[in-house]
Amino acid sequence: MDFQLTEEQQLIRQTARDFADQVVAPTADVRDREHRFPRDEFRQAAELGFTGMLVPEEHGGSDLGTLGTIMVIEEISRACASTGVTLSVHNSLTSNPIVKFGTDAQKKEWLPKLASGELLGAYALSEANAGSDAAALTCKATRDGDDWILTGAKLWITSGNEADVMIVFARAEEGITAFIVETKLPGFGVGKVEEKLGVRSSSTVEVVLDNFRVTPDRVLGEVGKGLKIAFSTLDGGRIGICAQSLGIAQASLDASVKYACEREQFGKPLKKFQAIQWKIADMAAEIEGARLMAWKAAWLRDNGLPHTREAAQAKLVCSRLANRAADHAVQIHGGAGYTTEFPVARYFRDARVTEIYEGTTEVQRIVIARELMGR
Repeated sequence: MDFQLTEEQQLIRQTARDFADQVVAPTADVRDREHRFPRDEFRQAAELGFTGMLVPEEHGGSDLGTLGTIMVIEEISRACASTGVTLSVHNSLTSNPIVKFGTDAQKKEWLPKLASGELLGAYALSEANAGSDAAALTCKATRDGDDWILTGAKLWITSGNEADVMIVFARAEEGITAFIVETKLPGFGVGKVEEKLGVRSSSTVEVVLDNFRVTPDRVLGEVGKGLKIAFSTLDGGRIGICAQSLGIAQASLDASVKYACEREQFGKPLKKFQAIQWKIADMAAEIEGARLMAWKAAWLRDNGLPHTREAAQAKLVCSRLANRAADHAVQIHGGAGYTTEFPVARYFRDARVTEIYEGTTEVQRIVIARELMGR
């Protein structure tokens, strides 16, 4: 068993770290306050190959694999969780299902533009009554000759009002089916833009499909087999949210260490108090363990091995850790941590959603239990 990263992986990680520190971090707070989408940051990420991390080189991607991808997402999320999730959705939930389930023509048409960042991707599965219960979705796909007509609404769609292409799931007569949707075409609309607690630089919106026409070449995979695509894609997406969670946790630890070394109380720095030492020690140990779980799930996926349980376990542990670490960071900062003077308040708000999207904490437990004991 080898825990040493390859030279390439070390370079990828360092490149992402430098990008996060020099490009993403300086704008993170103001973008959060203004609810401003990280369009410039996305463009610069594309120049480094971070918008095509799961796309094969033959289609213009950097082909970093799942492990390389989550290393990048963690480093960027350490600086800004909103930018991290934007890139995670683009790579894991849009490009990757086309790589895995697309036809040769679909790969040739879409992957180079997604990999280059010319197009931004999104993923539309959830609905008002179909969140954790994805199979209950009611968005309709009706045949009209050789074409399809999509009608319905999707909720909580990350980057939904910014995306150029979107993987949309709708219920056809044969069953739930996945479609590649171009957002600039007639019949595609954006409804409510959500006001959120955290990740406010990432947009989350309602998507409305009003007699949206889809040609047959836009069907992704087999008609009626969309849930297979959705669940397979979410296994990878969950690993991406592990990386986002780890980034938030690591940022919380880094900020806590810095503050504990600088802040003095009762005539000595906070780092001399055992209560502070224990919080920081627990954070560091838990981050290291959670990171190994995420890396194992990513390694299994990269090697084509079963990883549903491992991805769910990692998502469960990493997302809970992000919330716990952010909570510790605010407590260590005391009253200052409850203000916007320090970024730990943003980490605290950003962390909460990691236990909700890509499958709630409760859903992860169900997945783990079913994998262990059967249905």
